Amino acid sequence: KSDIDLGWGIAQKIAALDIGQTVIVKNGTVLAIEGFDGTNETIRRGGALGRGGAVMIKVAKPDQDMRFDVPVIGPETISVAVEAKIRAIALEAGRTLLLEKEDVIRAAQTARISVLGR
Repeated sequence: KSDIDLGWGIAQKIAALDIGQTVIVKNGTVLAIEGFDGTNETIRRGGALGRGGAVMIKVAKPDQDMRFDVPVIGPETISVAVEAKIRAIALEAGRTLLLEKEDVIRAAQTARISVLGR
């Protein structure tokens, strides 16, 4: 099972429990699960534990009200992912907002971080 597949299933479960929406995984091991500290701190914790090469998975809650509380990544998310040496970011396509999309794509490409919609 790929790290993204593993993280995806876990992210969906924690999102359904309203715990968080982001999971960091490396080599089949869950390194960090988002809680009250938020996405950026989750990325930092997971990146520090993984020492580079981890993947980030972000999903929406099953009953997410997409009018108000949309899962978001933006340039700051990519900057934190670069610091944490994240190698890939998997997002729920159609249910995640990319703030400043062109900047996110450019920064991810420059850092060689794959961004995948699923």
